[in-house]
Amino acid sequence: MLKKFMVVLIVCMLLTSATFAAEVLNFTSTQMVPAAEQTFAKGVLLKGFADETDIKAEFIPMEYHELFTRLSAEVAAKKVTISLVGDLHGGLDLMNAKGLFDDLTGIALPDRTFIKALEDYSVISGKKVYVPWMQATYVMIVNKKAFQYLPDGLKAEDVTGASEKWTYDALLNWSKNLNDEFKVPKLGFPMGPKGLWHRFLHGYIYPSYTGYQAAAFDSVRAIKLWEYLGELKAFVHPSSSVWEAMDEPLLKEEVLLAWDHTARIKNAVIEKPDDFAIVPVPRGPKGRGYITVAVGLAIPVETPQKDNAVKLIDYLTRPEIQVKILENVGFFPTVKEAGGAIPEGPLKILATGVLAQSGASDSVIAMIPSLGAKGGEFSAAYRDAFTKIVIEGADIETTITTIADKLRAIFAEVGVPLL
Repeated sequence: MLKKFMVVLIVCMLLTSATFAAEVLNFTSTQMVPAAEQTFAKGVLLKGFADETDIKAEFIPMEYHELFTRLSAEVAAKKVTISLVGDLHGGLDLMNAKGLFDDLTGIALPDRTFIKALEDYSVISGKKVYVPWMQATYVMIVNKKAFQYLPDGLKAEDVTGASEKWTYDALLNWSKNLNDEFKVPKLGFPMGPKGLWHRFLHGYIYPSYTGYQAAAFDSVRAIKLWEYLGELKAFVHPSSSVWEAMDEPLLKEEVLLAWDHTARIKNAVIEKPDDFAIVPVPRGPKGRGYITVAVGLAIPVETPQKDNAVKLIDYLTRPEIQVKILENVGFFPTVKEAGGAIPEGPLKILATGVLAQSGASDSVIAMIPSLGAKGGEFSAAYRDAFTKIVIEGADIETTITTIADKLRAIFAEVGVPLL
């Protein structure tokens, strides 16, 4: 009798253990991999979710290749243990092409408005592949003194609100006014060797003028773009050629207008929050081109816990949780309502500008292409074009034709469609 009782007890324990293991929701992510960010993900995000729902979620950080290999094997074996995936847009797109994700069309996430441009990108070939979770980007920052010198017909509200009047031509005229007033250029870019100037070229002004990053590199509109940059150069601070981040030049008031990654201007806003405004970039003939580093949440096919995964997506995209992510990790919200939940201060200033840019009706989103080891050659092509054309005065058409051929060869070698 005792033996039978012990057998039954052991079986019950095993069943209970197996049931408990099955109830754990595995959340794999290529983001929040650094130790401090993992601590936040596990100890704050998922703990809060478990406290609220009684659903235990396990945060499993992975590199992209590890995630792709594991999920591919699980789907092929029809033994999927991953219930939710967090990754960059490019990675989610590639995995979706292999049939690894469920269609999220129709899932209900009430009381939040996702930024339209990000929502549009999450639908690939008619399939809702992921829910936008986090974003990072590059913006313009304005010392408020500069608003005194706006060109005729342009108001501060046009700039901060991304109106149709806030164009690259307006930026040129504004920069001229500042140069006339201060007798020195007051527009700055991080053009130094480790600066992110190439991101402005391929992800901002190229989409704004041509609608593409590389596919129209040698188009007629591209010629106009390079003519414009040649004219703008006279009003760009000469030290831009060595600057690698714009926070110090802004704090020293060497420049009053600048463009850079949010992380590289954050210190200026933190030190002098009353002095600066974060604003959307200007628009060109094809719209307001800008880069977003978009992170989404996707559910694998045949996941064991789809309903619970949807609950976790709901939790992670709530405005107040999006604010926690901004405060602790630095990624910006993807829902408009989060803007009203951010406390006053430097982060509010940064987030207001980011949300205004990504929420603009004329947005032309550029994703950094997934070119692997060829990424450096891609970036160098744009810097090379700028040096040859704007600095050295080379013929525009000849130069962009030659470089366009190099870009097409890079994309063809990697097997990625031209963007």
